[in-house]
Amino acid sequence: MFDPLREVVFSIKDRQGRYVLISEACVKRCGLNRKEEAIGKTAFALFPKPMAERYSRQDERLFQTGKPLIDSLDLTIYNDGSTGWCLSTKQPLCDRAGAIVGLACVSRDLIEPSRAHMIDNGFADVIDHMREHYAEKLYVPDLARRARISEAQFERRMKRIFELSAGQYLMKLRISAAARLLQRGEESISEIALQVGFFDQSLLTRAFRRVTGMTPGQCRRIAHDWR
Repeated sequence: MFDPLREVVFSIKDRQGRYVLISEACVKRCGLNRKEEAIGKTAFALFPKPMAERYSRQDERLFQTGKPLIDSLDLTIYNDGSTGWCLSTKQPLCDRAGAIVGLACVSRDLIEPSRAHMIDNGFADVIDHMREHYAEKLYVPDLARRARISEAQFERRMKRIFELSAGQYLMKLRISAAARLLQRGEESISEIALQVGFFDQSLLTRAFRRVTGMTPGQCRRIAHDWR
């Protein structure tokens, strides 16, 4: 069922984090030739270490608590070194006695709609404003007033179109910009932090690690190694 969906990665893991089943999109994402190459392996054999560590922490938290992970915003580094974003949901899989024996994961690439698919011009203008001024101080009440709708309506539209809150979307813009600058390898991390809207390098590092599972320096090294 999932194989025809190119932007959706589906997988099942056992309690040890080993892949039991993957979709065709996962094969392409990991640069494999066929599904069998992933079976029995963990994320550490398929993804860069920082990404694998993040996935492993998510899995272990699910196994320990039994609580699903819903719409986790994750940065992905593709085989060509480019970056993208996905929303991941993980659900525990239980045997007949109720014991957790594994998990199922659905990770869907976030593809931003064009202006033509925005709900109205006012909302589209605000999204353009966020994209152009993400490095500045932006507040949801101000953005909602700019769109001439209530704050609640603005948040609902953000969720409908991007499946992200306004705060998540703004963070996505800033971290994406930081990732692009890190890949170029020209400016220092402290300079990049100021360019994308953080007061200093430590704030960028904490936000980058929280969202991606890796530090800006690790992201830069991975992008450099894959070039």
